[in-house]
Amino acid sequence: MEKGAGAEVWFKGEPGAQEAMVSSEPECYFVPPYVGSKGWIGARLEAIADWDEVAELITDSYRLIAPKRLAAQLPDPRLSN
Repeated sequence: MEKGAGAEVWFKGEPGAQEAMVSSEPECYFVPPYVGSKGWIGARLEAIADWDEVAELITDSYRLIAPKRLAAQLPDPRLSN
């Protein structure tokens, strides 16, 4: 994909998530420059089929990088359903 060819979003992943996502869906996910070595994952928005999954990935990313008191303000995903 050429630089600037489409919109992207980058998010922090759990250990091992980057390798799993990029290898299973390389058309959607990639290792972004600069922060990829720290476990961040890039997503090509034009290739996304499941926007609920993207919302979950971004929320999980926020939980990983936000200060604990702010992350604690999010609803507990274990309590959903």
